[in-house]
Amino acid sequence: MGLFRPSVEALTPYQPGKPVEDVQRELGLDRVVKLASNEGPFGPLPVARAALAERHGVGMDEVAVGAGADGCIDMLSQATLDAGDAIVCGWPSFASYVIYARKQDADTHTVPLADHRYDLEALLAAITPRTKLVYICQPNNPTGTMNTTDELDAFFAAVPDDVLTVVDQAYFEYIDRPDYADAVERYLKAGRRVVVLRTFSKIYGLAGLRVGYAVGPSDVCAAMAKVRRPFDVTTPAQVAALASLDDAAELARRRAVNAEGLVRLESALRDHGFDPVPSVGNFLYVETGDGQALFEQLLREGIIVRPLAGFGAPGAVRISVGTPEELDLFAAALGRVLARA
Repeated sequence: MGLFRPSVEALTPYQPGKPVEDVQRELGLDRVVKLASNEGPFGPLPVARAALAERHGVGMDEVAVGAGADGCIDMLSQATLDAGDAIVCGWPSFASYVIYARKQDADTHTVPLADHRYDLEALLAAITPRTKLVYICQPNNPTGTMNTTDELDAFFAAVPDDVLTVVDQAYFEYIDRPDYADAVERYLKAGRRVVVLRTFSKIYGLAGLRVGYAVGPSDVCAAMAKVRRPFDVTTPAQVAALASLDDAAELARRRAVNAEGLVRLESALRDHGFDPVPSVGNFLYVETGDGQALFEQLLREGIIVRPLAGFGAPGAVRISVGTPEELDLFAAALGRVLARA
């Protein structure tokens, strides 16, 4: 009998974005631009006065803090899933939904996207009596697409009461649209069985400190706390997160810079014959035929993008919005790569 569980033996580990330092060392480059991890090109925000529960108008027992939104997904999986249980999510989508479920020996039902968006009707149809968790990535990573409030309203009207819906809003702060729902306000506070994920890794610029959180029913948050590692979120991470909450002006500036960057990035890709999927996040999804090949070619130019085989899209890459200078460097590097091809 083997030492490790078969479900772990068969698992493909999550592949993080390649570090800048590794590329500099391996290829001898002085300047490397990382446009792979959607972390936001700016540093931590200044000043905050409110804690997370106060910010969302919920009780402290309705908030669970983890090592990024990814850590919250892991806690949810550990708290709820046994062998034979199941999750449902769209695909291609964030790989951790599948990885952490399979780590618990649970079944994963991945539902193909429709026009690069979550197909919520198909998601509902995939639910079985064994389904415990349904993930909705909003906007979806890696495609950058979203579902409207009307679509989500219809989903929540139909989802079974015994299924926990997880709405992943890691990119929430980038989006300013009337048809994009705040899932805490619209669904959790209306009594829906839902957990909403948020993170400080994106617009807040705290990816390296690993702090995210879940807002959800008190019994779910209590169960997540039982499986969380005791020192999962460091004191510096907590201090930095709380110091990032209330600078609305800086968030608005970063949102505006990102919107301009999306336009520039899309233009650069279209100028070179690509057809990126319109995005509401801080990244673009583009099908290239061979995502790994383009990743490796750009890497040699000092540009790190994200190949997407681990997300279920081997023919595509995901490119994050960087600073204006970084986007200029990307456009030039892409031109050189394609000229050689």
